[in-house]
Amino acid sequence: MTPADLADLLRTTAAKVLVERGLDSSVLPEQVTVERPRNPEHGDYATNVAMQVAKRAGTNPRELAGWLAEALSAADGIDLADVAGPGFLNIRLAKSAQGAIVAKILAEGPAFGTADTLAGRKVNLEFVSANPTGPVHLGGTRWASVGDALGRILAAQGAEVTREYYFNDHGAQIDRFARSLVAAALGEPTPEDGYAGEYIAEISSSIVAAHPDALGLPADERHELFRREGVEQMFAQIKQDLHEFGTDFDVYFNESALFASGAVEKAVEELKASGNLYEKDGAWWIASTEYGDDKDRVVLKSDGNAAYIAGDIAYFQNKRARGFDLAIYMLGADHHGYIGRLKAAAAAFGDDPDTVEVLIGQMVNLVRDGQAVKMSKRAGTVVTLNDLVEAIGVDASRYSLVRSSVNSSIDIDLDLWTKASSENPVYYVQYAHARTSRILDNAAELGFGEVEADLSLMTSEREGELIRTLGEFPRVVATAAETREPHRIARYLEELAGAYHPFQSDDDMRVLPKGDDPVTPLNAARLELVKATRQVLANGLTLLGVSAPERM
Repeated sequence: MTPADLADLLRTTAAKVLVERGLDSSVLPEQVTVERPRNPEHGDYATNVAMQVAKRAGTNPRELAGWLAEALSAADGIDLADVAGPGFLNIRLAKSAQGAIVAKILAEGPAFGTADTLAGRKVNLEFVSANPTGPVHLGGTRWASVGDALGRILAAQGAEVTREYYFNDHGAQIDRFARSLVAAALGEPTPEDGYAGEYIAEISSSIVAAHPDALGLPADERHELFRREGVEQMFAQIKQDLHEFGTDFDVYFNESALFASGAVEKAVEELKASGNLYEKDGAWWIASTEYGDDKDRVVLKSDGNAAYIAGDIAYFQNKRARGFDLAIYMLGADHHGYIGRLKAAAAAFGDDPDTVEVLIGQMVNLVRDGQAVKMSKRAGTVVTLNDLVEAIGVDASRYSLVRSSVNSSIDIDLDLWTKASSENPVYYVQYAHARTSRILDNAAELGFGEVEADLSLMTSEREGELIRTLGEFPRVVATAAETREPHRIARYLEELAGAYHPFQSDDDMRVLPKGDDPVTPLNAARLELVKATRQVLANGLTLLGVSAPERM
């Protein structure tokens, strides 16, 4: 019985008890919360549902908890239910119910942990979207890991997810990029506001090699050639780097297309017509404070040119026109103001502001030998995705970036993440998967298939702890999807590895028989537990885009 199964049983039982007592069962929440107590002596699970609803139902918490305990104790799969404190309910599962968790995992296989709670939702998930003016830096790399994992998690809950990269090929930063390339080709210093690094010289040389007459062109034509070719080459490199990192996109959306198609002008005119744009000091402003923003924003500048937000507004409208009912934006720490302005833009178009979600990612720092790593070998000014991968590999890079909440800055200790020890979180989890694989390989040679497993024989606390941890996985995935927090999966996997390693190392928990001893039904049951552990570890690592090695 998984926590979800127990929650369903609790709600059904509570509804029945309340009706039988002539009380109001409508006060029950849609989902009853069950938790694992910190002290295992208190039981396998606990719930405060009686304390939540008793007063509204017309009784007191301890009395309601007592009725629930009596009813639950008679239910299949429950060994004991008793009341604690002011109305907590502690529950201990029957050993046979624990075995059912193992059976359920093995029956569902890769689908264990999936659900249909988000079925019918069409989600646009925009992330990375680094400007094509240089390699992907660490902030973008964090989103490459977190965004890809979030997409997998939302899809695992039934959502139709489109991963989208907003290709910003329009604006002042592209002009600075082009001028930097031209300067490099001419052997001139990098412009004061330009981009530096070996990659600029490499792209510039490539353009000159392909167009030997480039430097003899009139200045405007030369600038346009280096802009067009430079952006194309830079973005091709970005896409390749992300692909090798395990992050691919369904849609690459060009910002310039919004202007070329007239979408920006159309969105502006629509807002003018609705009265949500007003003119002041020769510029046009969106009245975003009326929708919760901290200030009104300029959409059309006094010189008639569109401000940056004009493209954002048209882009949101485009997403809605494509049928997305949720647009998630994953932005850097310097974009906090976008939360209010994007929600305000949605409201100005008559949409629910909650159609927009903005996740803000904090800074990432690299540390080696106790010192911050600040410069890239190739990019010069920033540390890049490739710098991180070169230092610790793809799996460790993805895992190190996804295991902490995006709301917090993180320091990645390169010495730690290359260690082949339990101190290294990704090694600790992957090694647990490799250990399960090794046991399964060894068992295949010992005739396990001839002995039927009896899952009810696994009655020890060590086995129970591992089984209950396995049973938590679907709830962890559901919560990670609901809160948009993939780090919950990583932390859970570390907890699962922490339950498995002691199990396998315990002589009293032998899976493989000693010497020439025969395979027993208990050995066979424990092997099923190992298979279930392997499956859940693999499922969780897959959601994070991290490999599940069979040997290490």
